[in-house]
Amino acid sequence: MLTQRTKDIVKATAPVLAQHGLPIIERFYRRLFDAHPELKNTFNMAHQEQGQQQQALARAVYAYAENIENPGSLAAVLKNIANKHASLNVRAEHYPIVGEHLLGAIKDVLGEAATDEIISAWAQAYGNLADMLMGMESELREKSAAQVGGWNGWRTFVVKEKRPESSVITSFVLEPSDGQPVVNFEPGQYISITVNVPSLQLQQIRQYSLSDMPNGRTYRISVKREEGDASTPPGYVSSLLHDHMNVGDEVKLAAPYGSFHIDVNAKTPIVLISGGVGLTPMVSMLKRAIQDPQRQIVFVHGARNSAVHAMRDRLRQTAATYANFKAVVFYEAPLPGDVLGQDYDGVGFIELDGLKDLILLPEADYYVCGPIPFMRAQHDALRALDIPEARINYEVFGPDLFAE
Repeated sequence: MLTQRTKDIVKATAPVLAQHGLPIIERFYRRLFDAHPELKNTFNMAHQEQGQQQQALARAVYAYAENIENPGSLAAVLKNIANKHASLNVRAEHYPIVGEHLLGAIKDVLGEAATDEIISAWAQAYGNLADMLMGMESELREKSAAQVGGWNGWRTFVVKEKRPESSVITSFVLEPSDGQPVVNFEPGQYISITVNVPSLQLQQIRQYSLSDMPNGRTYRISVKREEGDASTPPGYVSSLLHDHMNVGDEVKLAAPYGSFHIDVNAKTPIVLISGGVGLTPMVSMLKRAIQDPQRQIVFVHGARNSAVHAMRDRLRQTAATYANFKAVVFYEAPLPGDVLGQDYDGVGFIELDGLKDLILLPEADYYVCGPIPFMRAQHDALRALDIPEARINYEVFGPDLFAE
């Protein structure tokens, strides 16, 4: 337990750390990778290059300090972090290493202002946070390993099928090389995939939503090729998967994790809102929820046009087959051959205010996935429609930059 004195010191110094947050975190990563270059195999180096990981960690440290009197208010955030850590195979022995270099970075940047008492208080606070996360992660791993087909760490899978879904999205069906069952998952969860990236001379891990319903034998992921632009390099792993991963190739996976999923036993309506490749977890949710003919499901999706709209024919077929399912599709820039009313239902960006009659369902839960600016816009639109925060769920891969 943290003493009140420790909490007071952490709260009092939190604004100083926030002011110097980015330099501290940048220094932390330099120290960490200099001392433990092998950890580059665990961290997303693309996010490192772009500065996203540094910003997210700086905000997380400050958020913890601000809420140190009531860490329960961060329960949802900690649950999300614990799931990601379990999926990334973060272990208990990593926490002391991270703590050493985080505290060292604070001392390096703040100099004499970081007194022994301040460093001691932050060390205790970090230890408390680490204990909470390690406990949650251990529980998640134990639960996964105890189920039929479950495992810990990395397991070898083989690409059974590779299928283009659009000009930028390809699906991969993966089956375990040992021929044994795979653990079932909650619709909306993800797996981690680890591959060697020759251009980096590193192993890299990425998390992809499972895009099919559980079957106990295989997993399916649907991967968008990250093309990059003038300021962002192409995706290391997505490019490798699209260009070099073929049927029969092997890849290593972690078991499914993630707190973004539907309650398959509930009867209340669900509204799925996605942009671009954000539809992948929604497809898994839809395929599972549609099995209950009494459950209302609405799927609102935005894409640039039909060329990049994955699984569009299957979505339309499902809407025509099931009376309890309705789909609305917006195209930002329809192609000349795209037909209004057949391929899409509206032009431009999703406008939830105009869909009130369709999406404002009694006791509905709302699930949002897509690029971060898209999710911010949909979250704010739902709140403007008086949807309670507790009923809005969203998924962020990589650094969580959603919350300011």
